[in-house]
Amino acid sequence: MAISVSRGRRRGGFADINVTPLVDVMLVLLIVFMVTAPLLSTSLRIELPEVQASNQPIKDAKLVLSIDKNEKIFFSEQDVTANVEQILATNPRVQSEHELYIRADREARYRVVARAVAAARAAGVTSLNLLVDPEVGKP
Repeated sequence: MAISVSRGRRRGGFADINVTPLVDVMLVLLIVFMVTAPLLSTSLRIELPEVQASNQPIKDAKLVLSIDKNEKIFFSEQDVTANVEQILATNPRVQSEHELYIRADREARYRVVARAVAAARAAGVTSLNLLVDPEVGKP
């Protein structure tokens, strides 16, 4: 009686990386960032007027001058109502970029917005942008 021992190849495991746990982690992180992103925006509550305009996102972290319904003017979360002209004229970013965004509450008076625009123009701002909410559902 002869016993033959066959010396075949040993079968090994897969050499591929299992990406399922990686995809699961990435989806959880995406959801976490989607939930926390709105919370990271400014805490100042401004209701922008709704007008028919195209939606263009603000690129980078631009300079924003905010006007609330109580007619207070904020620059980088700081109340500058009393000396907005001086703050804009001496701010180094305003002087170097010559660009400013104005967010005014829909209840703010025109004279306060006009004062902010005049202060920006006097400070040398050449690109002045007014932020609004686009109207939803209107042609």
